[in-house]
Amino acid sequence: MGAIHSAAFNTAFYVGTALRMIVQSPYYFMASRKDAYRVVVQGWGRFVNRQMRIWAGATFEIEGLEHLPDGPCIISPKHQSAWDTIMLLPWIPDSVFMLKRELIQMPLFGWYLKKQRQIAVDRAQTGRAMADAIARTKAEVETGRQLVIFPEGTRRPPGAEPEYKRGIQRLYRDLGVPVIPVVMHPGLFWPRGSFRRQGGHFKVRILPPILPGKDPKAFFSELVETMERESDRLLLETVEANPHLDLPEVTKRRIFALRAGEG
Repeated sequence: MGAIHSAAFNTAFYVGTALRMIVQSPYYFMASRKDAYRVVVQGWGRFVNRQMRIWAGATFEIEGLEHLPDGPCIISPKHQSAWDTIMLLPWIPDSVFMLKRELIQMPLFGWYLKKQRQIAVDRAQTGRAMADAIARTKAEVETGRQLVIFPEGTRRPPGAEPEYKRGIQRLYRDLGVPVIPVVMHPGLFWPRGSFRRQGGHFKVRILPPILPGKDPKAFFSELVETMERESDRLLLETVEANPHLDLPEVTKRRIFALRAGEG
């Protein structure tokens, strides 16, 4: 049944997303950016979450929504799955992402991203080009938007050795807004690079903000320590609440180490 449910979800997700983009395009491109975000982008997030619930049997709850402001901030989630780029959209008032340049170059999907003024970044960029990307990000955040940036830069399996990038340290320094750490483990239910989807229930935990004004290096150390501590704690909770899950080897090793007190 797992393969059937996975196939049903993947069909609903890819076909449904394509149809929504085609049908909603006239409204999306004629509406204001904010109206298009509220109706189409946040609606897409609700659609994807609903398909995961219906076809894969995967549900989640959010703790700490009171930490998520309506105004400017940096939202800093763990990154394990395509799902974690989508699932929180209904709760983020006006998100802006720093994302791979290749995404903005895609037909139709890239046009959608450009409408929302998402920030395309070439990962090979250095110097002036990166400074320009940060300046554009700062301009968007100053209008009241919430920057979403995955501090590890790319998707990592649940429990994998962390690889935080220093880019968020510079953004913290230059943007001068609170940073909201978020830990969650959707990668157990929608694994990276896998056709398979798994059912179950998990929590998204939004942590208290790290306020602006700290030394950037001290901020970075606090962010990494806080996110890894809380991520480990939530990983144990998630696995214990979902004993049926087929876990990746790296996750099994981390769970074993945590239970043995070696974390």
